[in-house]
Amino acid sequence: MLLSGCDSSLLVLNPKGPVARTQSNTIIFSILMMALVLIVVYILYIYMLTKYRASKTSDDYEPPHMEGSKWLELIWTLIPIIIVAILSVVTVRTTNAVEKVPEGYESHKPLVIYVASSDWKWHFSYPEEGIETVNYVNIPTNRPVEFRLYSYGPITSFWIPQLGGQKYAMSDMITKLHFVADHEGSFMGKNSNFSGKGFAEMEFETLAQSPADFTKWVDDVKQTAPKLSEQEFKTLLETPHVGRKSYSSTHLGFAPPPEGDMAGHHHGGSGSDSDKTSGEKPMDQMQDDMGNMDMSDHSSMEHGH
Repeated sequence: MLLSGCDSSLLVLNPKGPVARTQSNTIIFSILMMALVLIVVYILYIYMLTKYRASKTSDDYEPPHMEGSKWLELIWTLIPIIIVAILSVVTVRTTNAVEKVPEGYESHKPLVIYVASSDWKWHFSYPEEGIETVNYVNIPTNRPVEFRLYSYGPITSFWIPQLGGQKYAMSDMITKLHFVADHEGSFMGKNSNFSGKGFAEMEFETLAQSPADFTKWVDDVKQTAPKLSEQEFKTLLETPHVGRKSYSSTHLGFAPPPEGDMAGHHHGGSGSDSDKTSGEKPMDQMQDDMGNMDMSDHSSMEHGH
């Protein structure tokens, strides 16, 4: 009732894709479970207040002695265990489901987009399309999108509430999000992790288009947008706030993302396609290489402050 007067809707409970829908269903299920617990507690609370309220018995009245009930103690011990177990199973299943390509889209080729955050903006690189945008991202509907996240500054959190949950972007490794938009429209994205004085302005538009419109947009950017030079990219990183920008090339060639041999840490897993191509060095070999590197080589690998 209180939220009905607000202009904005509850975006998390207004999903526009299967990942966000799975998370929304989990949230609603958890709320209903907790509401059921509260209802039972409130009913028992009112019942006890009514049944054992003050009476008109004399002051020296002593109630009959009653032994404890083992069955009651067993029941009120088992019920919380069952509730926690149910919520745990649902949460684990949901977490596993949203960490991979949504069900039904496994055979579709994902659109890979590298997402880099900097103070205080977002850079979206499309390696296959050969284009890059700043502070806005366009995606096709009904096709899985694989966001590969990293940061050129402090840790940020990439979040598009109507498409899925948030995940951190860090300076020395790639984290991944798998989304699908099954509705066309404009969805708000933001940085949900406090990362400094300008983080509140790190909002961006996610535009879900039909595949035909998406292809048309890519072609238009290729034909009309300027190339992204290394100097222009450095200027972007150093500029605190910029508007929406489009480029007909990416920064991935001269400023590669922290994956494969460029990663600061190796956190396990099968790695990305580029990992499989270049191969990862053993940790002891990486340490030897780092020890032999001069400062100029080390600075070229830095991602962050």
